[in-house]
Amino acid sequence: MNSIYTKKTEGFDAVIGQEEAVRMVTQTIHAGRLPHAIMVCGPLGCGKLAFAMALAKYVCCTNPTSDNSCGECMSCRMAEKLEHPDIHYVFPVIRKKEGSSIVSDDWISEWRQRLKRSPYFTLADWCSDMGDPNKQPLIYTSESNEIQRKLSLKSAMGGYKVAIIWLPEKMNAECANKLLKLVEEPPEKTLFIMVSEEPENVLPTLAGRTQRINLVPIAQDILAQYLISKLGLTEADANDIARLSEGSVLQAMQNISLSDEEKACFDSFTTLMRQAWRRDIRSLKDWSEQMASRGRERHKIFLRYAARMNRENFMANFKKPDLNYMNHEEAAFAVRFAPFINERNVNGIEELIEEAIVHIEQNVNPKMVFFDLAVRMIVLIKNR
Repeated sequence: MNSIYTKKTEGFDAVIGQEEAVRMVTQTIHAGRLPHAIMVCGPLGCGKLAFAMALAKYVCCTNPTSDNSCGECMSCRMAEKLEHPDIHYVFPVIRKKEGSSIVSDDWISEWRQRLKRSPYFTLADWCSDMGDPNKQPLIYTSESNEIQRKLSLKSAMGGYKVAIIWLPEKMNAECANKLLKLVEEPPEKTLFIMVSEEPENVLPTLAGRTQRINLVPIAQDILAQYLISKLGLTEADANDIARLSEGSVLQAMQNISLSDEEKACFDSFTTLMRQAWRRDIRSLKDWSEQMASRGRERHKIFLRYAARMNRENFMANFKKPDLNYMNHEEAAFAVRFAPFINERNVNGIEELIEEAIVHIEQNVNPKMVFFDLAVRMIVLIKNR
């Protein structure tokens, strides 16, 4: 996953579209009601880790404003470099070498590199950083001892000691139970910030000791503006991507990275439908051979795309833009094409595509699969 940053932003300014959560937590801090354990939740890609990092920086700042860290004090500068001695990170890891204990600090260099690129990433991204995307990382029992050791030390900067725990649902049971005891009787001026994608899978007694902060999907206009200002996207492209991304920076980045593939899918889909309408068997045979040359994974990407376009064009007939998730090219094609997808053929087309996906997964000859799809599409597309 590529970084979304082109320049550095400070504290809560690096958190996209979560103004209400920022307002709530900063007011709580100024009222002297900061809990000692917080769990940040919300949909994937809404900025939970960025929020946790900004919160840690804020509580450690020696000269905060009413709604952000100063960005200038020694504490802020060290936090920005990910070198603050009182801000500790805990995260799922894999074993580096057999027989060794497993703690987050084994991978702290790779972790810092990841955070410096962007705090918006997935567990799969992190597994790739550790060099083994097939292993299941965990937070092991030895980590609880390490957390206790670090938090028992005197604050190096004289303020809060903070433990940011990314994905507490990945703790093994023994680690979670040991951490529970520490959360129940925390050292003075200690803050636990847990960042969870699956709070329902966190040890219930541990989750029950935290105050939950729920982040929300990022508003479409805010995400679009962010893509324009940070990535230099055109307004049209940014609005298209934001609309398709369901309030998620991660989904937006995926949509951007897949744009070339989606363009290829769009071109293949329009060619299929136009030639099917014309009953041009020779062209459809050429199309099926060209599709067959792409490779199985790209076959499935196209077929899923075609299934989505089938549904989108059917919904376009209802003239309710809020029900559609097409970019401007797809929408322009749908103006004339959508009437050809109706209640008489929408289910048949969906079943035909699903059958093709099954055949591709079963390693049926792709030339046969796509030619069969194309020829049968003639009958369905003519069924108006």
